[in-house]
Amino acid sequence: MATKNIAGGLLLALVGSIAFSGKAIIVKLAYRYGVDAVTLIMYRMLFALPIFAVMAWWSSRGKAALTAKDWWGVLGLGFTGYYLASFLDFAGLGYISASLERLILYLNPTLVVVMGWLLYRKPITRVQVLGMAVCYCGVVLVFGHEINLQGANAGLGALLVFGSAVSYAIYLVYSGQMVQRLGSLRLVGLATTVACVLCLLQFVLLRPMSAAQVAPEVIWLSVLNATACTAAPVLMVMMAIERLGAGLAAQIGMVGPMSTILMGVLILGEPFTAWVAAGTVLVVSGIYVFTRSGR
Repeated sequence: MATKNIAGGLLLALVGSIAFSGKAIIVKLAYRYGVDAVTLIMYRMLFALPIFAVMAWWSSRGKAALTAKDWWGVLGLGFTGYYLASFLDFAGLGYISASLERLILYLNPTLVVVMGWLLYRKPITRVQVLGMAVCYCGVVLVFGHEINLQGANAGLGALLVFGSAVSYAIYLVYSGQMVQRLGSLRLVGLATTVACVLCLLQFVLLRPMSAAQVAPEVIWLSVLNATACTAAPVLMVMMAIERLGAGLAAQIGMVGPMSTILMGVLILGEPFTAWVAAGTVLVVSGIYVFTRSGR
């Protein structure tokens, strides 16, 4: 039974990581039909809202009602972790490649540790500093190559995606106590439901309703993004963590950058150069050293 649980956990973590990585590919494909970030994320969250609402309801059955403090916490985490992080990511993908986007987001564990040091004075080891230096050098290497190809817009895109990583790191830093109190599934369901509503409100406030008229391909890509690349991997990774623990699940998640780069080359036709390969090796190696030392 234990062997089956481990094998199932490995499969869930692997498929979940690859599915998460497909989000950037779908967004880049949708941009080819002239849609903007506000409209695209509205459709993604519109189709994801029923799934996350059901998740929140299911995980709340038989549980104590949320206090006013809990609701403020859910609103804050939904804003930072899923609304703002998602919007900045979508906006940044309009300017940079899917490969660079995934490498920047992969820096997230380092940002969490730095915030822990700034807010709570949690120590950072020398080995962690070394791992951080290696992975940031990898991102700079790929960014330097891309800015030569894309121009100044690559700088804006990288800044937006880095802001997304920072926003999600804030969510991770402040969600610890709420996860213990509410449970991970309930918190994710509630916070993502809040984010979905915020994305819909953003579209209503910033765009005329005529902007919702998009190419049919955008609709189908958004449905795929909401289900296969958003809701499904959230559940798969959570189930994998239950079977394997966070450490091993995170190590399997290292397949994410490689799968994004591979899909970017095969589906989007993005170039795979020695610079991209070298940068990816540095980022993945640095994060591996960093997470092993932290554990």
